[in-house]
Amino acid sequence: MFKKLLVLAGLLALVGAVGFWRRPVSYFNESMYLRDSLSGVQNHEVTVDGYRIHYETEGPTDGPVVVLVHGLGGRAEDWRDLAPFLAKSGFRIYLPDLVGYGRSQKPREFSYSVRDEAKIVVEFLDAVHLKQVDLGGWSMGGAIAQHVAFGHPERIRRLMLFDSAGLYVLPVWDIKLFTPATAAQLDQLDALLMPNPPHWPAFLARDILRVSDHRAWIIHRALDAMLTGKDATAALLPQLKMPVLMVWGAEDKIIPVSQGEAMHKLVPQSELDVFPGCGHLAPGGCAAQMAPAVVAFLQH
Repeated sequence: MFKKLLVLAGLLALVGAVGFWRRPVSYFNESMYLRDSLSGVQNHEVTVDGYRIHYETEGPTDGPVVVLVHGLGGRAEDWRDLAPFLAKSGFRIYLPDLVGYGRSQKPREFSYSVRDEAKIVVEFLDAVHLKQVDLGGWSMGGAIAQHVAFGHPERIRRLMLFDSAGLYVLPVWDIKLFTPATAAQLDQLDALLMPNPPHWPAFLARDILRVSDHRAWIIHRALDAMLTGKDATAALLPQLKMPVLMVWGAEDKIIPVSQGEAMHKLVPQSELDVFPGCGHLAPGGCAAQMAPAVVAFLQH
């Protein structure tokens, strides 16, 4: 009997190893979901404008509400490094997956433009009965947050922009890297995103590229919409009246800090905090450095 159990255990281990080798991203995702659940993160779904939206919550249920919007190609879990700092400071955190991203619905007929995603965010606030919130957005999510704050200023107490898009500035890097098709392109994208990019094992790089290919059509549609300049926010920013915090990684190569400085000049009541050694993924890798400034802004 013992030998049979050993054989069975060996077979299960072999199946698990083969599964991990074939689909490591799925294994990492499931591990992350389990870890989040065990740490008190709650998962929900709600229908917004006919679309199924997944979102996470954490923090005390009676705390001031903070809604954080991820960027292009992102998901709710991108805030996993920063959100716990806010939750431990007494805030109730909502992390939605935008339409087309994460575990939300990915409809073929949706535009994936900044303006239409902003409408979804407003309707998400209605669907989960949030009348007024502190709103933050990262990268493309920052542009979305700006449109929400401009169109519905009564709903937003404070606005936070993390390495934010919004100004109409054509990128100097190849936008095709946002949907890498080769390991070399993946390395180039990582070098743009992070000051110290990782080196992926070949089997993991292969699966990351598989996932990239699966969602490439959404990224392309969103980029095409942004590159028209129709949703640029330079004209909106001077009209914002709520307090605005702008947080930037000094080494951001995707949206350089010069754009943060330009946005800061357009919003007289804004504060710009720049963190050395941090890139475009600053709210992730540099969360511990920026959290005190974000919490202080929210508590002011």
